[in-house]
Amino acid sequence: MNYRDLYLSIRPFLAGLIILPVIAVAGIPLDNIVAVVNEDVIMRSELDAEIRTITERFREQGAELPPPEILEKQILDNLILIKLQLQTAQRTGIRVDDETLNRMISNIAADSKITLKELREILERDNINYEEYRNDLRNEIQMTRLRQRQVDNRVTVSAKEIETYLGNQVQQGQGDQEYQISHILFSIPETASAGQRILIRKQADEALSRLRSGEDFAKVASSSSNSEQALQGGDLGWRKAGEIPTLFSDLIFNMAEGDISEMLTSASGYHIIKLADVRSSETLIVTQTRARHILLKTDEVNTDDDIKLRMEQLYIRLQGGDDFSELAKGHSMDTASAAKGGDLEWLNPGDVVPEFEQLMNSLDINEISKPFPTQYGWHIVQVLERRNHDNTEEQQRNKAREAIRQRKLDEARESWLRQMRDDAYVEYRLGK
Repeated sequence: MNYRDLYLSIRPFLAGLIILPVIAVAGIPLDNIVAVVNEDVIMRSELDAEIRTITERFREQGAELPPPEILEKQILDNLILIKLQLQTAQRTGIRVDDETLNRMISNIAADSKITLKELREILERDNINYEEYRNDLRNEIQMTRLRQRQVDNRVTVSAKEIETYLGNQVQQGQGDQEYQISHILFSIPETASAGQRILIRKQADEALSRLRSGEDFAKVASSSSNSEQALQGGDLGWRKAGEIPTLFSDLIFNMAEGDISEMLTSASGYHIIKLADVRSSETLIVTQTRARHILLKTDEVNTDDDIKLRMEQLYIRLQGGDDFSELAKGHSMDTASAAKGGDLEWLNPGDVVPEFEQLMNSLDINEISKPFPTQYGWHIVQVLERRNHDNTEEQQRNKAREAIRQRKLDEARESWLRQMRDDAYVEYRLGK
């Protein structure tokens, strides 16, 4: 039995059991329940806090806000989806311990080149409670892990799909183009009655009529759309051909910049799309480096100091004329490259961790580095060759793989969220 069925069966008891009156106390504003989500609730205070955050974001971006009642409903729908994901994460045993959370916050501070103390000061200056910030970050990690487990890790891309994708691009003459697309969705619940479907179609037709009359697409999207991008004006961002949802792809290639589509119908609802812009990608020439290295790592017996000393001894031997390849074969703990004398073959920018790449790029041809640490252990690296390489084809294949994966992820996540929402018991209490 899903949550919807379960809660409908016990609904007569809910009011007396969990929907308790909230009494205002001496100067504290009245709080009340705005939605019941399975066994949990969303309070007016939660909704108002999120409305303030979104409103401030709109103002900073100079964007026009949807009417208050529409903005309130859209934000509440987003909070419901968040609540459902967190409930599922808890139910399936996904937890985020304090150590993981602290490490994530430290990384955020480090990436911003500030200390943890400075991060807390910035949050306080922006009127953000530190404990609430930690809790929001914990929730985000939980939802990310849940999506990875239930959706992302199940999405695969085959070599045949990549070949088909690239072949279709060539046939359509779209191989080097990217598209900026905006989208409006009028969602149809799986349990919708015929009357509800007629009403939703009427709303979609009215929105299309407003667009045909010249009303701004972003404004109509933010006030009408049920998609996750509604509050971004329906903007799906820049996408390669393979990233465009299958439902839209045939239309997009025959649209001019600024065109708005006719009504599109799918199992999830009614769609309107706009082709906002088109741009071409460029040929990619990169500097590749062929290098070899020796890697030693700590273990139960050898401490970091022990490994550093051994690496210094190997460095002295290399300076004395010992063969790099033979030392790599005899000592390196990177088994894959050790068998080839430490050869890492041709490396593109970004193929290795930043500290390794930075030091490697500072070396002349045939120069051998002093021992240095990374997250993987201690290294000695030698640069053998450099070349300028046309990496366009490899980049196209990587982009094709990512484009196909992203399209599949978008479709899988939308279906997953819709199913989660349809299986849940949700009761709106706005205005009550």
